[in-house]
Amino acid sequence: MRLPEWIKTENIIGEHKTKKVLRSHGVSTVCEEARCPNKGLCFSKPTATFMILGDSCTRNCGFCSVDSSPPALPDPLEPEKVALASKEMGLKYVVITSVTRDDLPDGGAGQFAETIKMVRQHLPKARIEVLTPDFLGNRGALKIVLDAGPDVFNHNIETIPRLYSQVRPQAVYRRSLEVLTAAREIAPSIPAKSGLMVGFGETFEEVVTVMRDIRAAGCRILTIGQYLRPGRQNLPVVEYIHPEVFDRYRETALDLGFSFVASGPLVRSSMNAEEMYSAREDGA
Repeated sequence: MRLPEWIKTENIIGEHKTKKVLRSHGVSTVCEEARCPNKGLCFSKPTATFMILGDSCTRNCGFCSVDSSPPALPDPLEPEKVALASKEMGLKYVVITSVTRDDLPDGGAGQFAETIKMVRQHLPKARIEVLTPDFLGNRGALKIVLDAGPDVFNHNIETIPRLYSQVRPQAVYRRSLEVLTAAREIAPSIPAKSGLMVGFGETFEEVVTVMRDIRAAGCRILTIGQYLRPGRQNLPVVEYIHPEVFDRYRETALDLGFSFVASGPLVRSSMNAEEMYSAREDGA
C-alpha cells in the first residue's frame, strides 16, 4: 500500500550527533532497533528512547522489527552507560524501555531499577519514564521497577483483543491490563500511561472499548498512532487511518476521562514524552 499524503517522514539534519553519542557509550535505542519513522526528528532535538537488556527479544511480535534471536546475559555496565549517554546529551527527560526478557527470573526488572538509579545519580533533576514489558504478570518484578521511583510508568496495550494472536501472539490482553492496574495499586502517585496502534483491521468501536478498559485500569495518559510496517517480515498494514479519525479517537478518549491524549498518524508512545508529561502537569 502506498503511503497517503498525510504520512510524511523526513531525514533531519543533526541526528548524526546523537548517533555518535549513542555509539560512543555503546547503548541501544528502540528508535533504531524498531525503525521508528520519527527517529530523525527525535535525534535532532536531541532525544532518544533507550532500550536496555540487550537488543534481542524473547518474543516475536508481528509488528516489531527488533531481533528475536536468543538474548545474551544483561550487561552489568548498561545502566551507567545509559546514564552517561543521557548526561552527555543534556536530557531533562529520559525514557527507558527494553526488549522482553522472559528468560530472566525477574524479567529484567532489576536492570530497570538500576538504570533508574544511575540516571538519578548522574542527572538528579531529570524526569524518568519507563516503558516496560508485562514481566509475565509478575507483580514482584513490577514492584521492583516502581520502587525505584520513575516519574511515569508506561505499558502499551498495543491493539484490540481480537488481534492479539496476530499482533502479540505471546502476550495476553488481560494480563497487560492487569499490569496497568497493579502499577496504580503499587504506586498510585506515579502516572500510568499506555499506547495503541491502529491500522491492523480494527473497528472504531473496538478501539473505544479498549480505551475504556485502559481507563478503568487507572491509566490517565494515552497515545494512539498509525501502524507502519517496519519490514517485509512484519504484518502488512490493513488500513491507513485518516487524521480526522485520530481526532475522533482523541476526543472520545478525553470524554472517557484521560488527562492527556496524543493521537495522530505518526504518534508513538515515547515521542514527545516530555511534552506529554508537562501538559499533564499543567492540567491538560
